[in-house]
Amino acid sequence: MTVDPRAALDRLVAALEAHHHAVATRRSDDDPAVDDAYDVLADAYEVYEDSLATVFGEVTPFYLADEVDEDDEEDDEDEDLEDIDFDDDLGDVEEIEEDEPQPAQQR
Repeated sequence: MTVDPRAALDRLVAALEAHHHAVATRRSDDDPAVDDAYDVLADAYEVYEDSLATVFGEVTPFYLADEVDEDDEEDDEDEDLEDIDFDDDLGDVEEIEEDEPQPAQQR
């Protein structure tokens, strides 16, 4: 199914307007209206991009990032921390003798 690029552009502009309105009138950090507007905007962009490519052989300079599940992202961060050997960094630090006078610290 080929969509007319002009119609797809009109839909994209309307989706941008709706997303802006949802963000501007957000009722909480996790307002479902913002999430819904985001999804509609992403879909409208993909239809527009596909219609440009099909009809004119052109693309936009934008791309949609792959959505990442927040739980997966947190798991990845935990795995990254598990790979760090914090003890290796301590080997470079000179140990201070307890009897040595310590320099005064400035505030």
